[in-house]
Amino acid sequence: MAIAKLLGVAGAAIAGTLALTAAQRPSALFQAAPGLWEVSGVPGARGPLKQCLTDIAPLARFEHRNRSCSARVISDNASSTVVEYSCGAAGFGRSRIESITPRSLRIETQGIAQSLPFNYVIQARRVGDCSATASRH
Repeated sequence: MAIAKLLGVAGAAIAGTLALTAAQRPSALFQAAPGLWEVSGVPGARGPLKQCLTDIAPLARFEHRNRSCSARVISDNASSTVVEYSCGAAGFGRSRIESITPRSLRIETQGIAQSLPFNYVIQARRVGDCSATASRH
């Protein structure tokens, strides 16, 4: 009985540590702030997209940014992070995020979305604060 309680406490501690690790922002995104971001290089877009981001993390899974996905950091240093993610039946991807400045990111992304492969590079740039009427993601 005591062993079962000990294992339960140890399991809870490990789960708590994993949740904390998953919640930490990758280093390449650490200095990037929420706000109005302009994303250029998006396939099929006629020009840059502007999005109000309350969380920068979806930029790491840009192709699946409106999906619920699980992600894990493969490599992480101050200027570059590699993230792999899976979105169930919606697909999966791998992105390399390079922090040019705290307001400018270069993102190489590839994977499968809607049963089709994707592979492209986008540039994300923070252009200001969100307005009260801007849509938030």
